[in-house]
Amino acid sequence: MSESAIVIRKCHNLDEMSACVRLQKEVWNFADAELVPLRVFVAAEKIGGQIIGAFDDGKMVAFALSVPGSRGGRSYLHSQMLAVQSEYRNAGLGRQIKLFQREDALARGFELVEWTFDPLEIKNAYLNIERLGAIARRYHVNQYGITSSPLQGCLPSDRLVAEWWLKSDRVERLLRSAQKPGFETLKTISVPAEIYEWKVSPATRERAREVQDCNRKDFLQAFSDGMAVLGYERDPQGAGKFLLGRWEETWMYPA
Repeated sequence: MSESAIVIRKCHNLDEMSACVRLQKEVWNFADAELVPLRVFVAAEKIGGQIIGAFDDGKMVAFALSVPGSRGGRSYLHSQMLAVQSEYRNAGLGRQIKLFQREDALARGFELVEWTFDPLEIKNAYLNIERLGAIARRYHVNQYGITSSPLQGCLPSDRLVAEWWLKSDRVERLLRSAQKPGFETLKTISVPAEIYEWKVSPATRERAREVQDCNRKDFLQAFSDGMAVLGYERDPQGAGKFLLGRWEETWMYPA
């Protein structure tokens, strides 16, 4: 993939949104009943959400879907999904789409984008925390139930909530100089590199479930104690480690 050949832009017409639905099916292999349908993409675009597509020579190879939300009197964008075709992964395209998402959100007055992610997905967690500067301080147990996607491995669909404070010093500094504000690590939560193969095989799936159960308890306790995920490490073998520290309210805002 040549980065210069990829065009990232917002989608507006039905053909492009239909391509999003097809790519969603290809990436997650959901049963049809679990697919986000075309009409939701159309509605999202009409009510102030985002449908962002990445195109290689006119062919959609990735997309992101977001919808507007509100909590505590604050409006934000909820990024529901980001899908990248298999041959375009691990080349930075997901991050490029998120940065496009950030610029569009800021231009429309949003200062917060949220999304959920599977805490067992090591590469995704690293992107969210270390490459984008998101933090996490909420944990949803089995958010979508047991899904039909093979990627889930028949495990409960536990999710961390990523908060991406777009104008915060943490995010601005990271995007400008690849550095984040320092913090004291009070707790770590680990994910073994073997988690992917454990999930897909019925013979080892119970080991993955044990990791999920243990980590779930640790996250819920840490968040109730006022901690947040502020960093993430990967070792040479591919294992991941969440770094948790004390959450500071001021980190949501510009320095």
